[in-house]
Amino acid sequence: MARTFAGAQLVCEPMAGGASTRCYFRVKLPGGSASAVAMFVPDGAKAEEVAKDGAPRGARWPFLEVRDLLAERGVDVPALYGEDVSRGWLLLEDLGDETLANFLLGHPERREELYVRAVQDLARGQKRLEQLPEGCVVASRAFDEELLSWEMHHFREWALEARGFALSPEDRGAFDRIVERLARRIAAWPRTFVHRDYQSRNLMVRSDGRLCWIDFQDALLGPRVYDLVALLNDSYQVFEPAFVDARLDDYARVCGVDAPGRRSIGREFDLVTVQRKLKDAGRFVFIDRVKGNGSFLKFVEPTVAKVRTSLSRLRDDEDMRTFGDLLARVLR
Repeated sequence: MARTFAGAQLVCEPMAGGASTRCYFRVKLPGGSASAVAMFVPDGAKAEEVAKDGAPRGARWPFLEVRDLLAERGVDVPALYGEDVSRGWLLLEDLGDETLANFLLGHPERREELYVRAVQDLARGQKRLEQLPEGCVVASRAFDEELLSWEMHHFREWALEARGFALSPEDRGAFDRIVERLARRIAAWPRTFVHRDYQSRNLMVRSDGRLCWIDFQDALLGPRVYDLVALLNDSYQVFEPAFVDARLDDYARVCGVDAPGRRSIGREFDLVTVQRKLKDAGRFVFIDRVKGNGSFLKFVEPTVAKVRTSLSRLRDDEDMRTFGDLLARVLR
């Protein structure tokens, strides 16, 4: 940091973090003439990030590799000012505190404008990222059957069993069979670039209204609608059905999809909502019980409600009808 700011005396202020172990500090020159954000990855998390997916120690961090890839393909990401990964530090552009979630608290009238932009940015980003460089970390991992299934069992373990909602042997058998079939079904769809957490707390609003992507280090390959689900069934936001449908129309329009294709997007959106939001509900309880952070517990029930809404639209599907009845029975 001192090298980046030419040896000036720096002032560092801690910033609020999220659910990860990463720490953030706002770095300022005296008088506030310049600032940046320092990201610190503690030793344990650093080792996991560097060695993830079998990458050799000393390999470029996934955050940096994905950031460079996105920047090269025209996606708005934070500028990188400096790095010292051997000590766990990065120095990044200071984007302020205006996440999309924060910004909309003061400017609710701009909700549609910004969500149209977020959907359009996603569709265009997917197009630009259709071809990935050889050896790219994104192409080395994917939402396969094993990962999709693990995430849904994460819900069973934490949002159900850990909270005292025990499954009978019959219900456990039905749960396992439906999870296996849904995971296989989603994993078989064509795969594209997936941010993995493309939601209102991971999009920064610039002063000109552009949206900057952050927290993309876990990007991988998966279904085209996965990031749409993260965005439009965001656990931290509430949208009326007409708003979500209109944004799915926007996505289909940018992708050049016809009417049958648009219906397919809607169906995929509901199926992935069941998978993704189950995982989210389980994760919120896990973060409380294992990491001692209870701030996400208030989102468990709203998240499960989003699953119920999608299940109600999938009653013609035998597995989803059975699953909806199971949830209603277990979560009395």
